[in-house]
Amino acid sequence: MEIISLTYPLSECPALLQNKKLAVAIGHFDGVHRGHQNVITQAVQIAKDTGALSAVMTFLPHPKEVLGQGDQYFNCLTPPEEKQALFAELGVDIMLVVNFDLTFAAISPQQFVDEVLRPLRAGHVVVGFDFTFGAKGMGNPEMMRTLGNPDITVDIVEPLYENGEKISSTYIRAALEKGDIALATTLLGRPYEVEGIVVHGDARGRTIGFPTANVGLSKPYVTPCLGVFAIKAKVAGKTYYGVLNHGMKPTFNKEEIRPVLEAHLFDFHQDIYGEPIELEFHSFIRAEKRFGSVHELIEQIGEDAKQTKQFFGLS
Repeated sequence: MEIISLTYPLSECPALLQNKKLAVAIGHFDGVHRGHQNVITQAVQIAKDTGALSAVMTFLPHPKEVLGQGDQYFNCLTPPEEKQALFAELGVDIMLVVNFDLTFAAISPQQFVDEVLRPLRAGHVVVGFDFTFGAKGMGNPEMMRTLGNPDITVDIVEPLYENGEKISSTYIRAALEKGDIALATTLLGRPYEVEGIVVHGDARGRTIGFPTANVGLSKPYVTPCLGVFAIKAKVAGKTYYGVLNHGMKPTFNKEEIRPVLEAHLFDFHQDIYGEPIELEFHSFIRAEKRFGSVHELIEQIGEDAKQTKQFFGLS
């Protein structure tokens, strides 16, 4: 999959696009969840049917972050590199990354169609039913149909629902915040995953019989609530099962500090400091708590490991 970075106003059509039409799905697509996948796969299928190139147009940074509509959007479910991999898995040919700045935010819906879509040779556009574009979100899918006529056709994809609520990035964030990992997995269509580097911690885990890998996140991910989770970890080319604590370590720390991610991997004895690691969240085990003694903590970690092994069907 090719990646093309764009800044408005466009200087010229990228060479890769000059001889073919595009079937393009447009959206921010944070999470690339099941609803997003519906939009993207429709664009991919149209491209196959018409001989066009399939593309996804997304925006960096998040429009709401630039417009000051929520600091929470600095954190993301899928950083650009992970979006890229997920788009490629869906069969997308080109990822168009539009620099979302105040200049771009101010253009009219007409300018978006005439000065962005048409120069990019977009012959077909696929958007979600609630997609908005142009200054102050004045444009909607029906307006895009009108403005694109006759050379740009527009498909509008209806939402998917789970438990009576529309599948959305906001719904996934809320599920993670509550520790409802099963729901987040259902909404995404895959386990929620973060990436980081194994960093040095206080080495206390190995002194109590449960060595842990302390993970420093490599991107500003949305993180689940504080607590203990059943996980899979990908490190050094292999996948391991384990139990992860996301929290303040209240048994040892008496003052509030920044939460840390500590993963205890089963049957793992390697030195992996400085190594990249991927963590998949599969189940919420329990909330974090302070124990009266280190002995109580050790007993509880043993129980957490037992429960995690039962979840994964491990002997």
